[in-house]
Amino acid sequence: MDMTLRWYGPGYDSVTLKQIRQIPGVKNVITTLFGKQAGERWLPEEIAELKRIVEDAGLGIAGIESVNVSDDIKIGTAKADEHIDNYIKTLQALGEADIHVVCYNFMPVFDWTRSELARERADGSTVLAYNQDTVDMIDPEHMKESVAKMSNGFVMPGWEPERLDRLKELFEMYKDVDAEKLFNNLIYFLEAIGPVCEKYDIKMGIHPDDPAWPIFGLPRIMTGKDSVTKLLDAVNKPYNGITLCTGSFGSNQNNDICEIIKACRGRIPFAHVRNLKYNSPRDFEEAAHLSSDGSMDMYKIMKTLYDTGFDGIIRPDHGRMIWDEVAMPGYGLYDRALGATYLNGLWEAIDKSSK
Repeated sequence: MDMTLRWYGPGYDSVTLKQIRQIPGVKNVITTLFGKQAGERWLPEEIAELKRIVEDAGLGIAGIESVNVSDDIKIGTAKADEHIDNYIKTLQALGEADIHVVCYNFMPVFDWTRSELARERADGSTVLAYNQDTVDMIDPEHMKESVAKMSNGFVMPGWEPERLDRLKELFEMYKDVDAEKLFNNLIYFLEAIGPVCEKYDIKMGIHPDDPAWPIFGLPRIMTGKDSVTKLLDAVNKPYNGITLCTGSFGSNQNNDICEIIKACRGRIPFAHVRNLKYNSPRDFEEAAHLSSDGSMDMYKIMKTLYDTGFDGIIRPDHGRMIWDEVAMPGYGLYDRALGATYLNGLWEAIDKSSK
């Protein structure tokens, strides 16, 4: 198991590599070329420079999150094959740079949705939160203004200005895309990138939909055990795997995270392990990683990963804003460092008790 921390790269992240290196047990980061647009090719020299920056700080790159899949690929427009070709060239460059895990998603328009980016909790910390009643009242075409007010001045992943400026156009483009068509376009994409993934031993981990149900009339196709096993069966190759995000799957309280882990055994190259607190079936908020702070049994999740032979990458996911830190919502240093240490402690205890 490789405990990591997500880092958005120079100029985008308030957390420094020097700080990450001081978190016990964290030797690598999950990073990206955050300024690249979906559909663009990542050049070998750009990847080499990112790798140099990370390695000069005494860390390594364990994987990329994300090489974003363009809406043209998801919709299946005339530009889809051009963008897939760029994606293939990007994967080749990553493989040649000895980077072998890529997290991506296939969510239409919005990569993830929250109604609040700084809900205050009883202890004074603030967290990302979701209330369906609030979302039902939101005009999605005005999400740009809403996100800008809540983001502390940071560019939020999945809510980049270039994408938000095109919301009306994107909704029009998706009007004839249902779940079946979206799934078929995902299969087309995975089969097209298969040869380069196999040549360079690249594991693709699709991120589940967040939240795990349709929103704003847009389809969702990675929502639980049945949908992810359908995908793994449809492209039954080692390179086709999932990113196990406990918070995204857990947004739907009907999902059994441990059953998903068992069903996807051997096909989970990457895991985001975080906790949620359920307030009602239509309202949840993100919590500290400690089991008792939320509604999820983090020990049981980590033990199930251990018992199913997981040997991939883990990172703590969205953290609370604590100790007056000002950072990208969900991606400050302090609470994610606490989360990494807690998850490492669980893993050590499980490992020692199993021998």
